[in-house]
Amino acid sequence: MTHSYRKLLKPKTFISAALVLCMSMLAACGSSSPSSSDFGSDASNSPIKLGVLEDRSGDFALVGMQKYHAAELAVDEINKSGGLLGRQIEIVAPDTQSDNQRYQEMARKLILEDKVDVVMGGYTSASREAIRPIMEQNKMLYFYNNQYEGGVASKYTFATGAVPEHQVVTLIKSMIKKYGPNIYTIAADYNFGQITAQWVKKTAEENGGKIIGEEFIPLSVSQFSSTISKIQQAKPDVLVTLLVGVPQSSFYEQWSKSGIKGLPMATTVNMAQAYEHKRFKPPALANMYVTATFMEELETPEAKAFVKKWREKFPDEPYIGMEAEAQYTGVYLWAEAVKKAGTVEKEAVIKALESGISVDSPSGKTTIDPKTHHAIKNVYLAHADENHKITFPETFENVVPDWLSKEKGVDLTTKADNKQYTPLDK
Repeated sequence: MTHSYRKLLKPKTFISAALVLCMSMLAACGSSSPSSSDFGSDASNSPIKLGVLEDRSGDFALVGMQKYHAAELAVDEINKSGGLLGRQIEIVAPDTQSDNQRYQEMARKLILEDKVDVVMGGYTSASREAIRPIMEQNKMLYFYNNQYEGGVASKYTFATGAVPEHQVVTLIKSMIKKYGPNIYTIAADYNFGQITAQWVKKTAEENGGKIIGEEFIPLSVSQFSSTISKIQQAKPDVLVTLLVGVPQSSFYEQWSKSGIKGLPMATTVNMAQAYEHKRFKPPALANMYVTATFMEELETPEAKAFVKKWREKFPDEPYIGMEAEAQYTGVYLWAEAVKKAGTVEKEAVIKALESGISVDSPSGKTTIDPKTHHAIKNVYLAHADENHKITFPETFENVVPDWLSKEKGVDLTTKADNKQYTPLDK
């Protein structure tokens, strides 16, 4: 009640109004109150709210549905085991429809109207960067459970998917050693493709390799005859493909029909995300390699157990890829941090995450690196033969994503940051 309003009331009227106000406040405290995120308190019996922003329709729904189901599976398991802090978790998950403007609208709605306690989501780097400033502005805890080009340093962002230290470094070293130094790169023309291509060049040059061709392709492009002709003329030892989305996936069938045989393809996205080796007829992806933190074909006990329970819940799912695993693991990392903090209050949960939280995940042990807010994970080199049979010729255990801390001096435990660093930064 403001001072000016108080002067307009007679003494008895003021006392009566004050009593009514106090009684109303007490009644509100005793009722089913708003989410604990409003007050930083866990006294309420209301659900803990997990906001999920994933593409269940549109160009990226192939992966978006996997990620949405992964969140559902993890939350169902946690709720059936007693919930979190004695409360159930409720998913609030509007369909972002592969539209970055809708991502922004739904992010604001989750934070300001739905009062969620954490947000998880985003597939493309463009969708992440569309909503990350909103997370920063509202000091919202945000998990980007997805493979990406790396470099994001943010107090409020935790990245549980694979980054270049996991994928590009291991992949390019293996390809140069096995096939030779000359590399041709084709990449999606936005921040993921551009920055990942920088990483390919950096890693190649550090390991005796050379980029002999590089092409950035708009996301809407689905015809690749001119690109294939350029690759033929360049005669590389390895073709690195960093293509995303439904239109760009047309490249592989066109490549197969071109008559070029034997040239190895190397990628950080295909097969492990949108299961092209299942969707396209052999030999479209013959001799393709991908470094992945998880694929449905993995034969480890943890992976097999994950696939079994997934299939029991979602029997019609076409494929279980590495972003599904990252999302599932992200929910459990957050839950473990909430348990350690004893609250969903964001600053306390961030501090718990920065203590080096670990969980046993479908890809093996996963740990949050405190300084960078990225995940220490196992990485598997996968290979598709001419029949699209997947094998895993090499495993890289406990790969630490420490480029940000070692080369850029990032330490989010001591200094808040809000920047995406790239290999071209001076």
